[in-house]
Amino acid sequence: MPYHQDISACLRDRVELGLSESELSFFLDALDPALGRLRKAYHDGGIGLLRVPEREDDWPALKEVAGRYRASFSDVVILGTGGSSLGGRALHNMSNIGFSERSRGPRMHIVTNIDPYSFDKLLRSLDLSRTGFIAISKSGGTSETLLQTLTVLPMLLRTIGPEMTSKAFSVVTQNADSPLRRIAGKYNLPVLEHDSDVGGRYSVLTTVGMLPSLIAGLDAEAVREGAREILFRTLDSGRPADSAPAVGAAVSVGLERYHSISCSVMLAYSDRLGSLARWYRQLWAESLGKEGKGTTPIYAAGPVDQHSQLQLWLDGPRDKMFTVLGGPVAPLAKPVDCSEIRDPRLDFLDQVTLGDLMEVSRQATTETLIGNGCPVRTIDMDAIDERCMGALMMHYMLETILAADLLCVNPFDQPAVEHGKTLARRMLLERKSAAASIIPERAA
Repeated sequence: MPYHQDISACLRDRVELGLSESELSFFLDALDPALGRLRKAYHDGGIGLLRVPEREDDWPALKEVAGRYRASFSDVVILGTGGSSLGGRALHNMSNIGFSERSRGPRMHIVTNIDPYSFDKLLRSLDLSRTGFIAISKSGGTSETLLQTLTVLPMLLRTIGPEMTSKAFSVVTQNADSPLRRIAGKYNLPVLEHDSDVGGRYSVLTTVGMLPSLIAGLDAEAVREGAREILFRTLDSGRPADSAPAVGAAVSVGLERYHSISCSVMLAYSDRLGSLARWYRQLWAESLGKEGKGTTPIYAAGPVDQHSQLQLWLDGPRDKMFTVLGGPVAPLAKPVDCSEIRDPRLDFLDQVTLGDLMEVSRQATTETLIGNGCPVRTIDMDAIDERCMGALMMHYMLETILAADLLCVNPFDQPAVEHGKTLARRMLLERKSAAASIIPERAA
């Protein structure tokens, strides 16, 4: 098992707001038929995600494209937003948090937003003749990705010309007519297929996450290997209590039902896990927040948020469960030596490394939360590497799907989000129409 989940501090015999054994058993029993439905979906292909971890047929094409990008470019920019970029960024940041680049691949820039200031700064920092781009959108109609693409393409066409642009820019989208696919056709851009039966926020194990990982020099096959292990452990479990994702779903839904725990805080004790927590935040919120149901996911980083949020957690509303996430800390080569300073107030830091302080901070915060009656789940990773990341990502995707079953909501749609997108398009058209009506008056 690539990680260990401990939910003992979510139970009433340890914390005031914990579940009783009977309350936990109620939701675990309710998940027994849900696991049966999950097994059926795996065998009949009803949930496309469940077949992705064992795929091998796509590796040759993905490795060929990744090899071309690695050989041709010093920088690679992934254009997208939400599920099209957060998963890939989580895997990339596992090994690279931005202070330096590893020598085994081009510099990766995974864009997740459309802030014109940062987008312009990024593009100005690049040598476009040595930069590759990949635009990712399942639907091919995502406004943010389309605008990113339409901003970059004219710059490339002016700088390197149409022929080289068709080699420097690729598109990942589903096999259906869409604006992004039409743009690719007009400019002769290569298109890689986005799995049509895997939604964006569940797509990290597909081309969406595997291609950027391969370009960055990560062991993408190990990501799927870790995911496959957790998937099969869940499908093969004799009862929900034997499945870590099922237990996690039962705890989360049970705490909300019985104790009005409406917030789920993921406290990540490593900068390398921060993007994983942000990926989880979208997965959980967009999948479960429907029909007045769901809990609010909150990202926090340790130890920094001990200083900025712990006061609220301990003395504010009692509406939160905590997942304290971490793995082996990266050791500092040499502990600090405080002997020459001769200040007894520094004795507790003498011969201590940053890693030592990180680890005891995680333990101390966990115990403090538990001591104040807060339900706390801990997840300890064997290593912060590709296999463990794949395992945890599959854990959370399964936990989300199973929690949705308990809540009786569809984990794969996002009707409220679609309403917002439609409204944004309408507002842009209205602004364009208003601007056009003003131009003749100025001319007159």
